[in-house]
Amino acid sequence: MSKNSKKYKKGLVALIVIVLLVVAGVLFSLFSGGFESDKISFLKKDYIAVLSVEGTIQKTGDTYNQDWILSNISRFKADPKNKAIVLFIDSPGGTVYEADETYLALQDYKTSGKKIYAYMGSLAASGGYYIACAADKIYANRNTLTGSIGVIAGQFIDITEFLEDHGIYYETIHAGRNKNMGNYNEPVTEEQYEIMQSVADECYNQFTSIVSTSRHIPYKEVLPLCDGRIYTATQALKNGLIDGIGTWDDFMTSITNEDEDLVECKTVNYKYEREKGFFESLISTSIGKQKADSLEGIPAALWEQMNVKGPLYMYKN
Repeated sequence: MSKNSKKYKKGLVALIVIVLLVVAGVLFSLFSGGFESDKISFLKKDYIAVLSVEGTIQKTGDTYNQDWILSNISRFKADPKNKAIVLFIDSPGGTVYEADETYLALQDYKTSGKKIYAYMGSLAASGGYYIACAADKIYANRNTLTGSIGVIAGQFIDITEFLEDHGIYYETIHAGRNKNMGNYNEPVTEEQYEIMQSVADECYNQFTSIVSTSRHIPYKEVLPLCDGRIYTATQALKNGLIDGIGTWDDFMTSITNEDEDLVECKTVNYKYEREKGFFESLISTSIGKQKADSLEGIPAALWEQMNVKGPLYMYKN
């Protein structure tokens, strides 16, 4: 046998081995760790997408990403193997813009004829409840806190007297009398208060209208419920803000009993977690610990909330 022939055979064997390893790797990933997105497409299974809405609702964060949420909702709508969305909500809310954008995307999903269900974790408040209103049915754990139906349009801190008392003079050069509105070196005027109140009122009317429509409660009757207070699951059920209370298993049994198309479906979990590099994880863990120690254990999620900008559907207790 010639040397070239031997080399050819060795190369062919090596290629076959590589192909087999790749195939084995694909099969291993498919059958280990449950079913997820692309695995479902490969296996041709009908499925219920369990979509997590966790953390502060904003453009991007450690546990929430708006583009990721919207792209998944759009994909589920187009996928004939997807039969329903279950929202798992554990969130204090967040920005008006992102909460409403997600709500509208879920409403668009329902035009496909598929249903949406929502299950509330420990907290589904403000913008978290806003998104839940897109669901056909809302269930809560018995220890859930929900509600907080209201708006925070802005927060002003006026330290002008403090600065003067300490001989500090800070001026902002601006054109337009309200351009510097909200800066801590300028007192809030009555006009500026009215401007921000008008923003809050408009967002509030939008929120309350959605609650009224989705929960089938006349608008005049829903307004007393929308004063910003938080509700226990029992209180929310009594006031018609949710449809049931139970464990996750109770909830899944209930929705499959209601819809025969869901009985044979697999459940596929979709949960966003921002990927961090090794050094970023190391640094953030160290900084996070120092921050928590210096503030006697204030949760890191609270720091995330403090950095969110714009009008908020958020529970900030």
